[in-house]
Amino acid sequence: MRQQRMNGLRGLPVGSAAIAGALALTACGASDNSGSTDASPTPTAAAATSDAGGIPCGKAATLRASGSTAQQYAMQNWIKKYTRACPDIKINYTGNGSGGGQDDFLAGRTSFAGSDSALSTEQVSRSKKVCSGRGQAVHLPMVGGPVAVGFNLPGMKELTLDAPTLAKIFNARITTWNDPAIAKLNSGVELPSTQIRAAHRSDSSGTTDGFTSYLRTAAPDAWPYEHSKEWKAKGGQSAKSSSGLADKVKQTEGSIGYFELSYAAARNIPTVALSTGAPAPVQPSILSASKSIADSKIVGKGKDLTLQINHATKAPGAYPVDVVTYEIVCDKGNKPATWPATKAFLTYSASKKGQEDLSFQGYATLPAGIVNKVRSTVNALS
Repeated sequence: MRQQRMNGLRGLPVGSAAIAGALALTACGASDNSGSTDASPTPTAAAATSDAGGIPCGKAATLRASGSTAQQYAMQNWIKKYTRACPDIKINYTGNGSGGGQDDFLAGRTSFAGSDSALSTEQVSRSKKVCSGRGQAVHLPMVGGPVAVGFNLPGMKELTLDAPTLAKIFNARITTWNDPAIAKLNSGVELPSTQIRAAHRSDSSGTTDGFTSYLRTAAPDAWPYEHSKEWKAKGGQSAKSSSGLADKVKQTEGSIGYFELSYAAARNIPTVALSTGAPAPVQPSILSASKSIADSKIVGKGKDLTLQINHATKAPGAYPVDVVTYEIVCDKGNKPATWPATKAFLTYSASKKGQEDLSFQGYATLPAGIVNKVRSTVNALS
């Protein structure tokens, strides 16, 4: 299974039939990513504060968290390994989208949130009601990965687009697959006259925020909307969650949509190569996303580690449509009953042991300097 994932996700050519079988997730025990990840350990007599195999367990507790579906596979992997080592900790993670996770955290319903986009200034201000002792929410980047643009054109496994053309497709200004703008980017390819059925997320989504950040940055003249977790353009089909959107594209001829690469690989959906101004179009992959994310900068202040991704990169082999998923907690004033276990779980997730298998789960490597900063920051939170 590891070799399958390595071949299908870490290599550069992911948009062709090579992704078939790259992630046989059902066979590996992964569930649909729109639901809840619930690891229910059996309590033992072991001390809850013991260090099991190098993993800090913290105090016995039940943690509830929610948010990003982009990190669902990583959460499944982390929770399985963590609760096996620390059986007195129970962790329930619900993949209800970044917006849902943010709302849950700000309402005090969860110990932490997963989000592919940062809280707004107004939301950070609201978080002070949840974080006691003058604390406020901060962002800890934990995983990264490419947002693939998948398409459904029978008989076609390869397609190249650029940012302006992609923006016009999702803004209903290009409506057929044989449009001259698409034909120009795919010289020698016989394109069908099929109607384009662009599909977007119906729920509040950090993946939407990342995708529209790319369109706004790389094609501002063709994409007149500000980036947002909510879809702003008119028309098009919609579906809830990354898995729902991927299913919509898989089932609808002529469709195109955006979702994390792992969803495309699991469903054998071909992906678009992006013409970025580099010498050659770039396919989404772990390597091409890692190259782009390596150019990220920390723009948060203090203990907040919000990143800025360069969506306009023209570096050879760098794929520009990427998201980084944050775990959102308080810088101080976290829930006393669950914070020791939450801190221990986040410490494990950011550790070398927690990060080492993420490429097999379809995630890009965060720069070492950023991961090290996350580790030291988690240790300083209270």
